[in-house]
Amino acid sequence: MTTAEKEILKKRFGATIQDLREKKRLSLRQVAANCNLDNSKIAKIEDGRFNVSLSTIVELARGLETHPSKLFVGDFNWFALM
Repeated sequence: MTTAEKEILKKRFGATIQDLREKKRLSLRQVAANCNLDNSKIAKIEDGRFNVSLSTIVELARGLETHPSKLFVGDFNWFALM
């Protein structure tokens, strides 16, 4: 995977997180309170400025009160980057 593809992946994942959070009408602080992540880290993830680990994905799902697989659902073709 190229650096450019990694950047696209981070941006798209972040946009998915933000979209899900907004649909649930949760603030960054509310999500942070539900999990073990700081709201500034969540903001960086949503902006595509942070490459997340598996444990962070699980924490985000906990904070968003959803299953981790839901963080990869959307109109983005994840497989186009493979």
